[in-house]
Amino acid sequence: QVQLVESGGGLVQPGGSLRLSCAASGRIFSFDIVGWYRQAPGNQRELVASITSDSRINYADSVKGRFTISRDNAKNTVYLQMNSLKPDATAIYYCKRQQWSTGLDYWGQGTQVTVSS
Repeated sequence: QVQLVESGGGLVQPGGSLRLSCAASGRIFSFDIVGWYRQAPGNQRELVASITSDSRINYADSVKGRFTISRDNAKNTVYLQMNSLKPDATAIYYCKRQQWSTGLDYWGQGTQVTVSS
């Protein structure tokens, strides 16, 4: 089992920044692939960014140049730095960790990000 806890969400004005954290515990491996997803009301959940154990990174086109994903394996934590936020970034942000040993996906409970003036 893997437990994921997201934090760092909140209300921010357009153009502002937030840093999300995803702390993992349980049967985790440094080889696990971790991704941040988001789901806005009425929309499907979509990938925002993902990172592999050797720091290969993938971003959604809509966030390239503004969002940065990183990981600290010593702290079992993955971060999402979000800069120049726009109102369309308003969503619940979820962390997903794919367990290296089984291929199973584990999700956190989500953290709300609201971008509004």
